[in-house]
Amino acid sequence: MQATKKLLLAAGLVAGVSMAHAASTLIYCSEASPEGFDNAQYTGGNTFDASGHAIFSRLVEFEQGSTRAVPGLAESWSASPDGKTYTFKLRKGVKFHTTDFFKPTREFNADDVVFTFMRMIDKNHPFRKAYNVEFPYASDTGLDSNITSVEKVDPYTVRFNLKEPDADLIIKIAMPFASILSAEFGDKLLKEGKASQINQLPVGTGPFIFKRYQKDAQIRYVANKDYWKKGAVKVDNLVFAITTDPSVRYQKMKAGECHIMSYPRPTDLAAMKTDPALKMMSSQGFNIGYLSYNVEKPQLKKLEVRQALDMAINRKAIIDAVYQGQGQEAANPMPPTLWSYDKSLKNAPYDVAKAKALLAKAGYPNGFDITLWAMPVQRPYNPNAKLMAEMIQSDWAKIGVRAKIVSYEWGEYLKRMKNGEHDAGLVGWTGDYASPDNFLGVLLTCEAVGGSNYSRFCNKEFDSAVLAARKTNNQAERTKLYTKAQQIFKREMPWTTIAHSVVNQPMRKEVNGFKISPFGDYTFQNVSVK
Repeated sequence: MQATKKLLLAAGLVAGVSMAHAASTLIYCSEASPEGFDNAQYTGGNTFDASGHAIFSRLVEFEQGSTRAVPGLAESWSASPDGKTYTFKLRKGVKFHTTDFFKPTREFNADDVVFTFMRMIDKNHPFRKAYNVEFPYASDTGLDSNITSVEKVDPYTVRFNLKEPDADLIIKIAMPFASILSAEFGDKLLKEGKASQINQLPVGTGPFIFKRYQKDAQIRYVANKDYWKKGAVKVDNLVFAITTDPSVRYQKMKAGECHIMSYPRPTDLAAMKTDPALKMMSSQGFNIGYLSYNVEKPQLKKLEVRQALDMAINRKAIIDAVYQGQGQEAANPMPPTLWSYDKSLKNAPYDVAKAKALLAKAGYPNGFDITLWAMPVQRPYNPNAKLMAEMIQSDWAKIGVRAKIVSYEWGEYLKRMKNGEHDAGLVGWTGDYASPDNFLGVLLTCEAVGGSNYSRFCNKEFDSAVLAARKTNNQAERTKLYTKAQQIFKREMPWTTIAHSVVNQPMRKEVNGFKISPFGDYTFQNVSVK
């Protein structure tokens, strides 16, 4: 009873609410504010959780807790023999949210699918002209250049036409950036000259309806009683209590002020596991934490410099101190659980003397000055970027490289890194779909520069292998091509790979039905509170 009362007060709910109603409020202590609510223009996981998963649905969705793609707003789909045409049969009877700012007059249909995707791929689309933003995930995955059109066949059938086959198309469009928008709401905003409000006032078909957002404080949702997955919404209210400090998130959860929290500190895990009010779930992370070198910067253009910086970093010490036994050394740009992972690749050993010699060979016998960017938030792939940056700063000082540590608010940090303002930056990735392309293609190809390719690495040989792998359904051939790409990556070293981590998820014991996503998502459909 006391814990429930605390949770209600923390959520700002009205005093005197009944205990039956209290039991249907779920409070999640999240780590950061979303970048916005228009998923298509972002890549951040906290944005996808707060908007993509809570508010929206997609044609295809991932089975909760799994990498398996299952029907969503599309009941079925088929591909042409040449792999260049996909036809989707849409679900009937799906309602868009009725909100304080929009009352839909029709149900979901093909017009909404066409609007959602054509806005991303057609630069002359009227809505895009009115609200001209970038769509990094559509670009990073090659969809914006490969989809020639999305057309309405009839009210409940749509056809995707591609220039080239894409073996991962179905799992790509299961990601939150491909969340289906209301074309009717888009038309309303366009006529009112308010197209940009699509990023502040989301209207979807997902499990929860957006009510209110207070930046850096909380997001409030209510259950969508008309959700097309009958019985999947188990709570009346959902609250994201934005709490940037992981120790404060822990204290709030311990005190009963939230039910579940994101990204615990490794140092807190032991205490959490022995707390009788809490329970812990764990799984092998589908992730990579790394240091990205901006290869367009003068010193970092030189391979010997990148090799020297890499060799001067004491990975073992970092993994021991930062991951506290919850990480394994990373040698490749993708996790070892992913098919085509090349086990033969190894990191160069930690060697200060050899690193100094490489720097001298590159023309920097006395080192140089560099900015080292440190993430302001905690993620499983990097649970303490500040400490990691300080350890790297100390390591580089031994070879004469003077690093100045820089940080920004998370959304600003990602934006500036995409713009290439950093010299070297700590970042990471949790996979969004179970294909090597989600790491190699999204993070390292030429088309991803300005998106999630923070190293601005652009290598024709690498691109050739990755893009060829997209175009074939032959798994053996794809494996061969992805193996080649990993070897080129290791030779060119646009990153220092640091670690793959275990994902630990603490929550209060009254939470039921939550599943750890292999993609690091927080999804609250089918989750209840006793």
